[in-house]
Amino acid sequence: MLKLNRISNHKITLLLFITALCPSSCKNNNESVKNDSLPEKQNIVKEKWHWDNPKKQNEYAGYAQVVKVGNTIYISGVPASDISPEGITQLYSILEMCLKTYGATFKDVVKETLYTTDIEEMKKYNEVRKKFYQGDYPAATWVQISKLYAPSAKIEVDLIAEIIDKKQ
Repeated sequence: MLKLNRISNHKITLLLFITALCPSSCKNNNESVKNDSLPEKQNIVKEKWHWDNPKKQNEYAGYAQVVKVGNTIYISGVPASDISPEGITQLYSILEMCLKTYGATFKDVVKETLYTTDIEEMKKYNEVRKKFYQGDYPAATWVQISKLYAPSAKIEVDLIAEIIDKKQ
């Protein structure tokens, strides 16, 4: 017990010593100081696309279907309720349409994330998905989960693509 009190007393002494050494400029007095040598923070320029929505985002759910920042395109998850060749083809056709909004193709996709409620069923039809990539596959992660946002969805895929910006 005595040893524990000594350690505590040493810590308190050390804290008092450090506090005494700290000049008043160490304390936060809530005054903002402008440093002209630091560059001002610039906001990220986001170009958005969301189906036929004039606001280019879904206000209800709080997302945009496609966001482009610099040369990178982020495509929000596209769901499907049918894990079959037809359902997978429809889902990847929708992703292809999203890519085309900024002139991209599946060759520009660098990352794919696939969420499904039945990974074994999805594995059976992987050849359908692979046709869209035409042998140029991205980094990919497949995850089985218990439930997706849309109650009837059994699969959802999001993409990241890197494109050459023709404006530059």
